[in-house]
Amino acid sequence: MADQLKSGLILKEGEKLVIELEAEMWATSQNPIAKAIGQIRKIIGGLLGSKRQGYIVITDKRVVEIVEFKACWVFNLGKNVKYVLPSSVKEVGYTKEGTCFGCFCQAYNLYYDAFTQRTSVLLPVQEEAEAQKIVDAFYKAISAAQ
Repeated sequence: MADQLKSGLILKEGEKLVIELEAEMWATSQNPIAKAIGQIRKIIGGLLGSKRQGYIVITDKRVVEIVEFKACWVFNLGKNVKYVLPSSVKEVGYTKEGTCFGCFCQAYNLYYDAFTQRTSVLLPVQEEAEAQKIVDAFYKAISAAQ
C-alpha cells in the first residue's frame, strides 16, 4: 500500500520520498527570534480563524507543490496541488541571506523559476551543505522526469 504523507500526497507504487518540505508561512529565517515572531503571527492568524499550510514534496520521480487554506479553524476553503513540470522550470537553486534579528543567523531559501511563477520556500536547515542536498534532489527529480 502506498504511503501517505503529512501533506496528504499519496506516493505511487515504487515511488520513494526524497524530502517533504513544510513551507514556513510565517517566520523569515531559522533565527529563534524570527521564529518566535513568526509563531506570534501564526497565533494571531489562528485566533482570527485563518490557516494556510504549504508543502513541496520531492520524490525520485516528481515534484509537487501543495497549499491548503482553512477558515474558521476547521473549514476547508481549498487546496491547490501543482505538479512541477520539468519543461517549465527554467532555474532551481537556493539563496543564503543574513538576517538582522538577534544573532545574525543565515536563512536558506529554495527557489525555482518557472515560465509562469517563481516559488521560494524557507528551508529548515542550518548549513549550506544541507541546502545544496535539497536543491540537488529537486534537480534530480525534474531531470529524471524528462
